[in-house]
Amino acid sequence: MLALNRLDRRERTAMVERIAGSKALPEEVVGQISDRTDGVPLFVEELTKSVLEGGLLREEADRFVLDGALPPLAIPTTLQASLLARLDRLASVRLVAQIGAAIGRGFSYELLSAVSRLPEDELQSALARLVASELVSQRGTPSDAIYAFKHALVQDAAHDSLLRSTRQQLHAQIAAALETHSPEMMDGQPELLAQHYAEAGLAEQSAAYWSKAGHRSAARSAMAEAAAQFQKGLDQLVLLPNTAERQRRELELRGRLGEVLGLIKGYAATQTGRAYARARKLWEQLGCPSEYLYVPGGHSRYHLNRGELDVARRLDEDLLRLSRQRNDSAGLALGHLYLGRDLMFIGGFALARSHLEEALALFDPMFHRSLTDQFGPHPHMVAQQYLGITLLCLGFPDRALARSSAAMAAARRLDHPSSLAWSLMNSARLLVLVGDDIALRERTGLLMAVATEQGFANYRNQGTMYRGWGRVKDGDVAEGISLLRSGLSAYRAAGSETWTHFFALVAAACEGAGQVEEGLALLDDALQIVARTGERWYLAEFYRHKGQLLLRQGHAEAAEELYRTALSIAKEQEAKLWELHASVSLARLLGEQSRRTEARDLLAPVYGWFTEGFDTPDLKEAKALLDELS
Repeated sequence: MLALNRLDRRERTAMVERIAGSKALPEEVVGQISDRTDGVPLFVEELTKSVLEGGLLREEADRFVLDGALPPLAIPTTLQASLLARLDRLASVRLVAQIGAAIGRGFSYELLSAVSRLPEDELQSALARLVASELVSQRGTPSDAIYAFKHALVQDAAHDSLLRSTRQQLHAQIAAALETHSPEMMDGQPELLAQHYAEAGLAEQSAAYWSKAGHRSAARSAMAEAAAQFQKGLDQLVLLPNTAERQRRELELRGRLGEVLGLIKGYAATQTGRAYARARKLWEQLGCPSEYLYVPGGHSRYHLNRGELDVARRLDEDLLRLSRQRNDSAGLALGHLYLGRDLMFIGGFALARSHLEEALALFDPMFHRSLTDQFGPHPHMVAQQYLGITLLCLGFPDRALARSSAAMAAARRLDHPSSLAWSLMNSARLLVLVGDDIALRERTGLLMAVATEQGFANYRNQGTMYRGWGRVKDGDVAEGISLLRSGLSAYRAAGSETWTHFFALVAAACEGAGQVEEGLALLDDALQIVARTGERWYLAEFYRHKGQLLLRQGHAEAAEELYRTALSIAKEQEAKLWELHASVSLARLLGEQSRRTEARDLLAPVYGWFTEGFDTPDLKEAKALLDELS
């Protein structure tokens, strides 16, 4: 295969002469072909053949001659006109070419025969002439032969020559023939049937097959293709009367479109929000049917990722209230999950733990099987991972890591890419928080592989930041900062406002590079976002990190005030991990100021909070400082 640019005049002339064979063409004819084709190879070939077949020339011994002047426009000025002229001269086989073009670029003898209903001898004769014209190629022999148009433009020319009514009728016949003679296509290639029904003007059937095609693509993790197919289904539904049944079908397609857009564009992306907003409206109009619970869940997740935590919490409280009224166990499980997630983000860790544990207790893998029939992460694993982060903040690192490991193991057993990517991403987050740099490298590598292969933009952006943090911890600070910044930029460009701890990672990397002012600016940006959104789960750490940077600039008094603010927030949230961090930072500062008794009294109680024997960097640091102060 060669990729050809436009041919120059010498090459055009050579091509025309080669197609004409052993007999020379008049220079006037060669000149017009060369001028009109503008050097496009297929155009040169088709126009030359059109002239040779068109009756303008008379053959002599070694050349073609014109009987008179070459009339104006005798050579078509467009490729389509040239192709149509050739089809017109093959009038007896034009119908066969048109039916083949309606089927597609390639078509089988068997399907062509079923649709055309021509006698075998007549059909085979017509096909033989088409093949001889070189407009169509043939592989195999009837009735097992497969035919293909030489070029998509040839197919288009034949297809576009059909009257609209005839074309619609033909596509309806093709779809019906496929369902009858190739029923495996209904499952294997539903998009083909969807396209034929769309061309036939049968919107209801087309929408149903586009929906089927979207589900099939999503099941194969072809999410971009699935999104396009769900959208095509929606485009067909617009052509139908606005009945309750149409609304239900639109609800299904909008909700599924929101799910796949969340994976490929990001859960906070504008396109994702539009899909869910319309789906939510339809869901409420239809009486909030339980089989579409993924719609209110996806809608609240969009607002959560946009940093609109109050909106997300209100929506999730509404879902929980509705599910209690209906005694809907699936809705209750999801309502507790989503509300627990919201509470975790705002720093209500104890209440978040209660809701998340209730969600896990309610979830029944058999009874709630419909909840797993989705493209996004499995809700049971989502609950496990959010509970893991909640437990860590509350001071139970061993239980937190156990929850995370269980979620990852379940995702691997399910062979569900979005669940696996979600679990790997949140596991990486947990490893950053506990300071397990060795496990983080392995986990981040797996996350990036899955996210890149599946095209999960949101997970890939977060994975880039965790990979950057790993580079920083390995000593490659410049590369680490570059990855952290590029990941954060892409993450926020998709509309995401939550997980503000990423700012703290970049600030910590800047601190390691001696860029203290830049680190302080990043933390101030994060604090402004927290003030706007209410995402307080990491707030104590922001104040502690800011105090740490100010201390490096020699502002000990300001640092102490920030450490005490962090300590106060951590105690208010019952966040033992953050309380440990703030206590260690404050105790070290007090010790350096010869306030050793105050420092020792501050730090002594916190070491016993954690599981005895659990070895984390936080505990090592606390124990070493206690030993030093003692």
